[in-house]
Amino acid sequence: MLQVAAFIFNPFQENTYVLFNEHKECWIIDPGMYGADEERVLFSFIEQHGLQPKQILNTHAHIDHVLGIDAVKAKYNIPFGMHTLEQPVLANVRGSATMFGFHMPTLPVADFFISEQERLRLGEDELEVRLAPGHSPGSIIFYSAESGWLIGGDVLFNGSVGRSDLPGGNHETLMKSIKEQLYTLPDNTVVYSGHGPETSIGQEKKTNPFVRG
Repeated sequence: MLQVAAFIFNPFQENTYVLFNEHKECWIIDPGMYGADEERVLFSFIEQHGLQPKQILNTHAHIDHVLGIDAVKAKYNIPFGMHTLEQPVLANVRGSATMFGFHMPTLPVADFFISEQERLRLGEDELEVRLAPGHSPGSIIFYSAESGWLIGGDVLFNGSVGRSDLPGGNHETLMKSIKEQLYTLPDNTVVYSGHGPETSIGQEKKTNPFVRG
């Protein structure tokens, strides 16, 4: 069964996740480290636990979720994947870096693309991929039915939802994604979001002020 480790990085307080199995294989989700100190935090965890990174998987490609991709690729020589609909978002990252004052000399390049309804495997463990646009055009959810959780990026938060006013975003599309791709999951499903604390599908269906189940 996959275990989840969470880290908070960069000025946007973005959640980066490491998913690892009993064989010490791991995925790195949305690496958002900015600077050597934050890189050391992630790399030290991986080394202390004897983990073997296999792939970088991104829920989407906004700047706060991609700042650490090149550092991970350089350290472990592993491929980076996202949904193909995120290519325009990734292409805009350099402009975002200039706007927010981030030093980003190179732009990450996707090595492979992840499709909705695809099933990703790490040893004997599996993640279901769900397309949930609205915050960005190619936002995807990684759902582990066996473990009872999902990695949701910036689609749904504890008591809130992702922004839909960024390029490629759409409020009605976001609401539809949440209702059809997240609220159809069991109520006890834990939601690990791209920012803030974890929540559950049941809690958000009852209390989220933006979209009720």
